[in-house]
Amino acid sequence: MKIRFIACLLLILLSRPTAAQQDDFKIKGFHLDLRIQVMKMPALKAFVLNLGKHGINTLVMEWEASYPYEKHAVISNSNAYTRKEITDFISYCDSLHIDVIPLQQSFGHVEYILRHQRYKDLREDQKDYSQVNPTREAACKALFTDLFSDMISTHHSKYLHIGGDETYLLGHSPESKAKADSLGKGRLYGDYIKMLCELVVKLGKTPLVWADIALKYPDALKGLPKETIFIDWNYGWDLNRFGDHEKLMQSGFEIWGSPALRSGPDNYYLTDWDKHFNNIRTFIPQARQMGYKGIVMTSWSTSGIYDQVFESATEMTDMVAVRRVYPVSGFDMLVSAYLESLHNKQPLDIGSFVNDYTRNKFGFTPAQARRFYKALTRAPYDVSQGRPVGTNIALSALLDSARLSGQDLRQLTPAKNKSLWQHYLLMSDIRIFYLACMQVQEVMNSDNYTADKASMLLRQLQALDPGQLDQRFGELNKELLYPSDIALENAARNARYQSLIAKLTAHARR
Repeated sequence: MKIRFIACLLLILLSRPTAAQQDDFKIKGFHLDLRIQVMKMPALKAFVLNLGKHGINTLVMEWEASYPYEKHAVISNSNAYTRKEITDFISYCDSLHIDVIPLQQSFGHVEYILRHQRYKDLREDQKDYSQVNPTREAACKALFTDLFSDMISTHHSKYLHIGGDETYLLGHSPESKAKADSLGKGRLYGDYIKMLCELVVKLGKTPLVWADIALKYPDALKGLPKETIFIDWNYGWDLNRFGDHEKLMQSGFEIWGSPALRSGPDNYYLTDWDKHFNNIRTFIPQARQMGYKGIVMTSWSTSGIYDQVFESATEMTDMVAVRRVYPVSGFDMLVSAYLESLHNKQPLDIGSFVNDYTRNKFGFTPAQARRFYKALTRAPYDVSQGRPVGTNIALSALLDSARLSGQDLRQLTPAKNKSLWQHYLLMSDIRIFYLACMQVQEVMNSDNYTADKASMLLRQLQALDPGQLDQRFGELNKELLYPSDIALENAARNARYQSLIAKLTAHARR
């Protein structure tokens, strides 16, 4: 009897998770945003192969209009993958033991659906196509039953991500406002999300939802299927930024965490490296401590907010992303930092990591590593209405800082991975180009600007030579992006420059 008891006790002890296993994430994920900058399939597979080699077991794919919808083919864009490419890609991920979770936005961030007249009756607003009207449940249920079913037909993950974040238009339409006034915005949001989650469960899947709106309106949690999982995205702020975080923790729902390596205020002209490193260093250990079951690194190519171009009062012809960010090809260091943090229970030591990364990638000494990181993080200020944000320094001083960083980077000579190094140089040169344009614009907006100064400013702009930046961008990203996307990225990045050139040329002719 005593022997049997000891044997049972040993079996229990041996089968119990170790301390290391208990505080590890069951989901080690990475999110890919294909709303713009659609990755070529070979590049996508190469990127995922690297993730798999370093322990990533989950991929959240925000295909958006790059997905080849069947019943709703009008949604798919010109760079959409074929269905065979999608299924082959998922089989490839299977071989790497990576689960592919489809993300089908179903509430906000649905411009790519609602822009089409087929879905006009579902819009919360007839000029802002970002959100469905949650009071039109039956029609929305019919649409998303089709879209969810389509995703399930090509993906075999147990999970389906329905989005649900940043529903800025809650209570905007007369019908929504009436319900919000009667029951509150929490119920307006929660009733609709409940319908979507129940639909996902009925289809045999587990619903994933971004947590920001549920944090803001805790009563939205009531009545949701117990299977629902919330993803708490935190890009470096207080846990209570969106609402009472403790109420989410006490809700009984499973929670995953989500940091970011590309997010606001990042744009083509600024990457806040310190912010993202600190986000990795702080939030991942915090998520472990809180018992989150998963962690998913997000990587946003755009804010998901669009400027809509109308050809008449009622007809839209195009959508332009409000914020664009350098492609993921330029963020290898932050991807590596995330992968490193997953294998280390201690907070990421940023200095040590940068030393190791630059030594392994470029053959740098510790002194060179410090110079490199200082160049990346020097004066990381955005510009708004012609003024640097969060500082009293002048725009000219910010441009001087950017030029100094560029000089520092060019004086560092990598011993290997020279193509990767070129991304850092190009990102720096793009920032210098942008700030130089902004400086010309600042002069043009001064009280003492007159047309006789146009020729001098025109020469300053022409010396910037954006064509060589375009050529470098295309060469570095030709394996990653389609030619049409490269052309679009270059055009968007140069829009301000071209506008200034045109205006100054006209002024100089006076």
